[in-house]
Amino acid sequence: MSTPYFEHLRRDLDFILYPVMGIERLCERDAFSSHSRETFDAMIDAGLRLAAEHFEPHAALADREEPRWDGERVILPEAVGIALEAFRDGGFVAAAFPEAVGGLGLPYAVTQAMMATFYGANPSTAAYPLLTAAAANLLRAFGTEDQQRRFMQPMLEGRFFGTMCLSEPQAGSGLADVRTVAHPQPDGSYHLVGDKMWISGGEHDLSETIVHLVLARLPDAPPGVKGISLFIVPKHHVDQAGALGERNGVLLTGLNHKMGYRGTVNTALAFGSEAPAVGEMVGAPHQGLHCMFHMMNEARVGVGLGATMLGYAGYRHSLQYARERHQGRHPDQRDPSQPPVPIIEHADVRRMLLSQRVYAEGGLALAIYCARLIDEMATATGDEERQRTDDLLQILTPIAKAWPSKYGPRANDLAIQILGGYGYTRDFPVERLYRDNRLNPIHEGTNGIQALDLLGRKVTMHQGRAFQALLHEIRRSMDRHAEASSDHEELTKGLSEALGLVTETTMLLGGAAMQGKVRLFLANAGAYLDMLGHVVIAWMWLEQAATATRLLSTMSDLDETFLRGKVTAARFFFRYELPKIRVWAELLKRLDDTTLELDTHEL
Repeated sequence: MSTPYFEHLRRDLDFILYPVMGIERLCERDAFSSHSRETFDAMIDAGLRLAAEHFEPHAALADREEPRWDGERVILPEAVGIALEAFRDGGFVAAAFPEAVGGLGLPYAVTQAMMATFYGANPSTAAYPLLTAAAANLLRAFGTEDQQRRFMQPMLEGRFFGTMCLSEPQAGSGLADVRTVAHPQPDGSYHLVGDKMWISGGEHDLSETIVHLVLARLPDAPPGVKGISLFIVPKHHVDQAGALGERNGVLLTGLNHKMGYRGTVNTALAFGSEAPAVGEMVGAPHQGLHCMFHMMNEARVGVGLGATMLGYAGYRHSLQYARERHQGRHPDQRDPSQPPVPIIEHADVRRMLLSQRVYAEGGLALAIYCARLIDEMATATGDEERQRTDDLLQILTPIAKAWPSKYGPRANDLAIQILGGYGYTRDFPVERLYRDNRLNPIHEGTNGIQALDLLGRKVTMHQGRAFQALLHEIRRSMDRHAEASSDHEELTKGLSEALGLVTETTMLLGGAAMQGKVRLFLANAGAYLDMLGHVVIAWMWLEQAATATRLLSTMSDLDETFLRGKVTAARFFFRYELPKIRVWAELLKRLDDTTLELDTHEL
């Protein structure tokens, strides 16, 4: 574990999981009572070892030798299959599932921390079990006992892999325009006919078969998203005993050649074009999107964490380079006979390093916080607690996906800049990390869609209940830390002013919505997500800075330099990043209509 990515990762995970988030308190809940910090640490240690030994070593190879079709099968580097076999044998796919279904019964927050080790090491290979676990979780929520036995159980064992088949060539993210049709059959099955595009993991030999979860319409379905149903369509027929039969009518029509994530095979699939694509419905008719969102929301938190960890990996590589690379001299050092200094001595390089750090470690804290909310909601003992955690999770999910997906790639861009010309070559991993991360603003709902969801739905739902819950939680945190110490007056004051600005801006936008100016209300939703996202990340940094200060005062066994670095990073975010919300707020409060009134011929 000597690479820059792994060298400090465990320490950062420990800090956020335990002193910041208090994850070990989940063991007080019945669902997790058989666990302890020792079992949590053992799982994370196992993940670190596996990621270091089997995932990171072939990341560049999988990028270089991307999937290819030889006319009969998709060819992938052998190391991909070896890594996934080790992942399966370690029981990682089912780690967050209850022991009753063969899982380890670990909190989702712990399994996300474990998966974080894989996302930055090799996101292309990690994508296969990520999708599989999310698909299995959907079947656990909505599948029949028979479907769980025949499909979910083999997925948890790592024998079957899963996919999400949503997009179509003509529709993309516009799921209201899905055309795939599911024709009912006398035996209760369905024959699906249609084309799906951008299907990650859609064809390979890495597992015994592939379980496609497919959105389609019944012949008499109403138009739009209210007419979408969900179907299991396996690559091979699976009989009632769970045995595999002949190939189903799912045909690979092409591989998509991507800028990044090249090791994850991405496909165009045709259902029912040459042979019947036999499937079975999951859930009730016309409720497919409701079921799929169960999988998509989990995947969105995972996408945000993946973007965070790619940014983290780039930060660690560029930090090591900045310490080792000697170039230039201080501006007040004019003697050319003096040796060059390490570039980390230059203020602008330090700025770029700090920017990467606050993006990555702020995003990591948010991902673990959201994962903890999932655990709290699943184990809530009362309606009030369940509603509070659900409200917070609802409003934070689009931020947890989109904010790291925007600022993670920005961190990678800064890593390339620090390495200079070397960063732009394949001799160092930072250019690959950037290319991989550039996908994250697109998949699992583009960042623009997340912004519309945040402002158009999550902020306004239940008369703003989720928005108020978020404000209350942040204020409660500020009050707690202000009472404990006066060391963070700058941070609490800045966050208080930011909350006031966000509240004022949100009320003004809400007024436009109430007047029926919906297009104007949502025209700059992206700026709103940036604004609220920065406030949420500032909150995450306040939590980290306050925790670090407390540990410094109690002579913690954590490294003093590490803790002081957390405080410095928090101050940097509040001084360099948080003030940007004023520009976004000004634009939003103007109800700027530039993008609406623009004559498209002027572009």
